[in-house]
Formats: sequence, structure tokens, C-alpha cells
Amino acid sequence: MRAGFPLAAALRGVVALALPLLLGLWTGHMVAAVFAGIGALWGVGQDSSSPYRLRMQRLLAVGLAGALGLLIGELALLSGHTAPVAGCLVATAVFAGLISLCGPIRSVAGMHVLLGTIVGSGVPVPGPWWQPPLALLSGVLLVTVLSTSPWLWRRHRIETDSVRAVYRAAAGALAAVGTPHAEAARRSMTLALNDAHDVMAPDLATATRHRPEDPDTRRLLDALRLAVRLGEVVSALVWEGRPLPPGVADLPLQMAGRLLPTGKSASAGHGLVPAEKAASARDRRSPAVRALLELCETADAEAGADVILSLPARPLPGRTVRLRYAVLLAACVLVAYISALLLHGPRGYWLPMTVAFIYKPDFGPVLRRAVHRCVGTVIGVAAIGAVAALTGNTPCALIGTVAVFGALMAVGVRHHYAVATTGLTGIVFVLVDLLGDHRPLYGTRILDTILAAAIVLVANFVVWPDSAGSWAAAQTDAALLAVRRYRDLAPNATPAQRQTLRRAAYRRLADARRAAAQAHAEPVPAKRRLPDWEATIVAAEQVCDAVTARTLADTAHSAGDHAPGSP
Repeated sequence: MRAGFPLAAALRGVVALALPLLLGLWTGHMVAAVFAGIGALWGVGQDSSSPYRLRMQRLLAVGLAGALGLLIGELALLSGHTAPVAGCLVATAVFAGLISLCGPIRSVAGMHVLLGTIVGSGVPVPGPWWQPPLALLSGVLLVTVLSTSPWLWRRHRIETDSVRAVYRAAAGALAAVGTPHAEAARRSMTLALNDAHDVMAPDLATATRHRPEDPDTRRLLDALRLAVRLGEVVSALVWEGRPLPPGVADLPLQMAGRLLPTGKSASAGHGLVPAEKAASARDRRSPAVRALLELCETADAEAGADVILSLPARPLPGRTVRLRYAVLLAACVLVAYISALLLHGPRGYWLPMTVAFIYKPDFGPVLRRAVHRCVGTVIGVAAIGAVAALTGNTPCALIGTVAVFGALMAVGVRHHYAVATTGLTGIVFVLVDLLGDHRPLYGTRILDTILAAAIVLVANFVVWPDSAGSWAAAQTDAALLAVRRYRDLAPNATPAQRQTLRRAAYRRLADARRAAAQAHAEPVPAKRRLPDWEATIVAAEQVCDAVTARTLADTAHSAGDHAPGSP
């Protein structure tokens, strides 16, 4: 489901990009202001709606890596020769490629240390050598402050929303039981659980060492524990396939009202009488329905106390894959740098910078990224050309243009890469103009972007055509292994072990589906057909659902055998 219009992010983009330039215009230190604007530009590009701690980590990685790269590039440029600059770019690209596939924070840091090196080695800057890196870091810190300051008055809002989304998805899955949409609804609940685990990751790490002192954090962890158990019950009901009364489908929302109260619903959900009446005696013969009713009756800390929330880390590409990507990235950057030298001389930074932006397979399909980059550049060039013709490039008009394009970029980061590229293109034109480079580069930027995209596509699809397919196959194998472990170990596992095995299996399947979709989005030779990973993943999900239903039934049967008065 797409998020709504990110108004707060758009406002952050306006302030973060316009404020440094206004201060530079006021104080006369425009060079430092431009580099602060570059830092703000990169910060807005990595701003997100993730929890505030994760935002801070990501943005600090952007600022520190970008400033370090800028310093490295400046030192290489001081040599006055192209060979040290080329060697510096290649070495930085290898380093960036080696760390980029090792997780989201390292990926962002790797890309921005490379971008900083490209800008530092391609833009001669007057003044002290230390000024541009500090200015760039200050621009990123401005975005960090703007993005994380709402923590002061809405500390747990993002975490609460992510956990509440699991209960909403569970209600949707229960409503879809017995219909053709049941499996898709169950997958939505799985994705919501995955997201909640990711959002709550810092709190989960703390909870493994000691019980959190903050009552709100404890409440969220208890709600997530119960949501994990709820996911098991819903999966079993989806497998059974018998339509449920509407009252039963509403039970997750009543649970959320009790566990995650808001100003409007703090007193909601205290009674489950309507749901109990809706669940007839025939319905309550289902172990899953009985388990659901029991969860609702005991929706408190004890109801999920036996659930272990930690999950095994996601598998990362192997060392060979990372090394191959690093070498190809370095080769692409070197080819782009040489091409820029031949076409434009020593100030041609746009080509290698575009390569660094496009060749990010962990950010999505490379072909789609390349196409969106070209489309966004063409639109951005046309837009900034029209603005320049209308305003005459006066400083105030340029700063106003940056503010508008900053908001556009912030929206594009969340909705469409081509839109984000349109905003970035217009901002870079203005920043370069404020540095004193007034050359008409409209057509040049379009051609450079197309050339950079061609370099990346050749490397990705001619030199390494099976990169996405190999990763999808590896992810699918990892998912099948997790499913087999769940199938074989669940019957004799403790409740905590069973929940961990089940969540790991469903999470691996979701990761495999994402990798398969990315592989199918990339072009492949006509003679080479990709496996039907989706069919394999669907079959594995059905195995998981069956194991879940069987285990829940066996648990209910064992509980009945040991109940007081049982034979």
C-alpha cells in the first residue's frame, strides 16, 4: 500500500536545502553554503519514515562517509594529475562495492563515500581544504535534526503504528478467509510482521539483554509478542479455509484497542461478548478459532511471554559476489571518468557520479533504475531550463528554485525514483551555478546520463548477466531450508522455538519473493529462462500454513488431554 503525500518530508526538503543557501547569501560565504547544500541534498535523498534511531544512524553514515570521500577527492585533485585522481576513484569504488552489499547502513555509506570522492576530485574549490567537508557534514546534520526532532513529542509513534499495522493486517486476513484473496491477505500480514520486527529491532536488541525500563517500550514489545502468536493463529485459519463470522474477523482490532490504546480508543475493546456470540459452537470446534478466542481473552503481557522476538540475520551475498560487484563498480567508474576526461576535460564529474547512483543492485532492478534516471534527468533539465529562462538566474530566484526541487525530491524518494532524479537534477544545476559555473550544460547532462546508464547496463547484463538470478536462487534455497527446518522441528519444539522457526521461515519466503521479483524485472537472454520461483515460494508457503495448522491442532489436543477431568 502506498503511503500518502509526505508533507513533513517535503517541508524538510524545502528548509534543509534553502536555509544553507540563504545563510550563504546573507554572510557572503557562498562556497561553504553550496557544499552544505550538497550535504543537505544527500541527506534528503536518504531521509525516510523509519524509526528515529535508524534515521539518525543512516543520516550520520551519509554525512561522515560523504565528508570523508570529499576530503579524499580534494587531496587527489591537489596532485594536479589525472592518474592519482583515477587511482583514487578506483580504490574508493572498490571499497564502496565491498561494503555496499553488507546491509543498508553500509550500503548508504559506501555509495556516499564514492560520491564524495567524485565531487571532491571533480570540483576545484577555493579556500581552506577542511571547509568543504565540514560544510557538507553540516548540511547532513541539518537534515538529521529536522528529521529526528519529532522524537521529542512523538517518541514511539512509528513503532506503535508498525505494530498496530500487524493487527489491521490480521483482521484483513481473517475477513478474507475462505475467499480467493486469503493467501494474499496472509502475505500482507507476514510483511507487516516483518516490518514491525525491523522497526522494533533496536528495542528487541535491548530486550535480549535486560527488561526495558520504559513502560511504553514494554507495552510495544508485549503487543508484538502477541502479534506473533496471532500470526500463527491467522495462518492456521487461512489454511483451514472456512469463512468466519464478521465478529471473529474483528477480534484483532479489539486486541489492538486494548494493547495499543490511543486517545480515541483507549477504552475500546474491553469486552469480547459480541465476538464470543458470533463464534458459534461449530466455529469453536476449530483449534485455531479456540486459540484466537483465548488470545483475545488474555491480551496482556503474559499472553505472549513465551515468544522469542529475535530473528536470525538475513543472509548476505557471499564474498565472491561482493568482490565481483566491487570490481565491476570500479571498472564502470573508471570508464566513466575516462569518458568524461575525453568529452569535457578534468571537470567532468557528472558521468562517474551518475554511475555511482545507478549501479546499486541492492536498491532495486538496475534496468529500471537506469531508465528512471534518464527520464528524471531529461525532465529536470527541461524544468530548470524553463525556470532559468523565466527568472534570469537571480540569487533569490535560484534559492527559491532549490526549495521547490527539494520538496519534489523528498516526495520522489518515497514514491518514484524518476521524480527524485528530477528534483536532484534541478538542484545540482543551481548549486553548480552558484559556484560560478555558468556553462550551458543542458544537453551535456542528458548525454552524460545516457552514457553512464549504458556503461552500467553493459557491465550488469553483458559482463554479469546472472547476478540478479543467482541471488534470487540463493534466497529461494535459504527460504526452502528454513521451511524444512520448521516442518521437521515444529512438532517437538517448545512454543518459543516454534514461533522463532515459523517467523524465520515466513520471513525468508518474503525475502525470496522480493529477490525473485527483482530478477524477473531484469532482462534476460531469450535462450535463458528463469525458474518459476514464485510457484516454488507459494508451495512452500502452503507447507508452512499446513504445518502451522497441524501444530496448533496438536497443541490444542495435548492441552485437552491434560485438562482437569480429561480421561
